[in-house]
Amino acid sequence: MLVTDMTIIVTVLFLIAFLAGFIDSIAGGGGLLLMPALLLAGLPPQTALGTNKFAATIGTGFALINFARNKKIIWRIVSAGILFSLLGAFIGSKTILIFSNEIVGKIIVILLPMAMIGILLPKKERHSKDRSSAKEEEEKLSTRDLYFKVPIICSLIGFYDGFFGPGTGSFFIMAFYFFISMDLVEASATSKVFNFASNIGALIVFLLEAKVVSLLGLLLAIANIVGNYLGSSLAINKGHNVVRIGLITILLILFISLLWNYLLNDQLNCI
Repeated sequence: MLVTDMTIIVTVLFLIAFLAGFIDSIAGGGGLLLMPALLLAGLPPQTALGTNKFAATIGTGFALINFARNKKIIWRIVSAGILFSLLGAFIGSKTILIFSNEIVGKIIVILLPMAMIGILLPKKERHSKDRSSAKEEEEKLSTRDLYFKVPIICSLIGFYDGFFGPGTGSFFIMAFYFFISMDLVEASATSKVFNFASNIGALIVFLLEAKVVSLLGLLLAIANIVGNYLGSSLAINKGHNVVRIGLITILLILFISLLWNYLLNDQLNCI
């Protein structure tokens, strides 16, 4: 019975990792599915964060390759901000490891709604005639964009990614879109480089602290790779909002479950 239960849990996590990769490659936020699923499967919060980061890092790498092959990445922005993203994630990961598992769980419950809002905010689409190529986007960048806005954006979101993680890709996309006026497709593609860098920074810390379940992480990484590749291909062909309705429903269910596990259940036990 125990083996059967474990098989079911791993299978469900595998499917969620695929969906998380698919969603993450399009608009970010895949961790909002996989991270709560790992917690509900019984992993301690810090281990869940590390294992999620392991799978997400590998999956994001494959989405990044797909976007790069289709010339959707603004490399000038990458060169201006990648070190800030990496450093921010490293500091964020060090910060989260200071807290106990119980406190981390409650922090995640509090942060999850903010990440959900970031994912679900409507993103204004530009008309096709206003869309620019990656080369044209690079030519529009100002010195202030490259050496002031980009480092600040990457440092803050990199820290958030190391400290919590879910929704990071969406925050990068929205920051580039609203503060640097990038096209949504190029913003999504370019964000993958920063997301990958911050993932690496955070993953190093989690691996050093032995907060990764390696075998489970490898299985989830395989599913995440497939999801990321298919999702990034769809994003290149205007698939930005394909999963929004389903995502709302799933996130609400997961949030209620986490709210019960880390806040409401503790309060009821005190009565």
